[in-house]
Amino acid sequence: MSALNLALSKGRILEEVLPLLARAGIRPSDDPLTSRKLVFDTNDAGLKLVVIRAADVPTYVEFGAADLGIAGRDVLMEYSGDSLYELMDLKIARCRLSVAEPANLAARDDPRSWTRVRVATKYPNVTRKHFAAKGIQTDIIKLYGSMELAPLVGLSDRIVDLVSSGNTLKANGLVEVEHIADVSAQLIANRASMKMKRAAMQGVVERLAQVIG
Repeated sequence: MSALNLALSKGRILEEVLPLLARAGIRPSDDPLTSRKLVFDTNDAGLKLVVIRAADVPTYVEFGAADLGIAGRDVLMEYSGDSLYELMDLKIARCRLSVAEPANLAARDDPRSWTRVRVATKYPNVTRKHFAAKGIQTDIIKLYGSMELAPLVGLSDRIVDLVSSGNTLKANGLVEVEHIADVSAQLIANRASMKMKRAAMQGVVERLAQVIG
């Protein structure tokens, strides 16, 4: 049987998941944080690591290019596919998805009075659903860079983005006004792999389960 592929998100999740994998006895042949390689053998001959953009992890897993994946709940909420198993909350890379606006607007604003909002975000699906559930119409501007800039230059009134410490919002004169969801890294699996490679995948899952804080 071919080796399992475990897809990992670049960025914060990768930084936090490598120590978790190490505690589970899984170590890549090279350091993914410094190497230019994208596929890594590990000390387990039956497991390879694939390092890709966070937003691509669910796609690789759904279509079988990876058997397992680790992605933030924000990415999974935004993803439109439905052929994934969410196996486990890894309890790392914790943050929250929130609505934020300029502090001077928030001082005289009441989210309960909103009827239509102009929002910049990289999460259009999540944003649309959140406001639609409240009966609020949205003009959504999809961005890929720093969301905090949008209200500062008049591109949008508000943003929907990940918040960790809140320091970046504060530095740009923004404040959180609504909480959408708590976010952390999730272990996901391909449905077909769960049937065809169940024993091997269960072994990886159990090793990770034993070391989660």
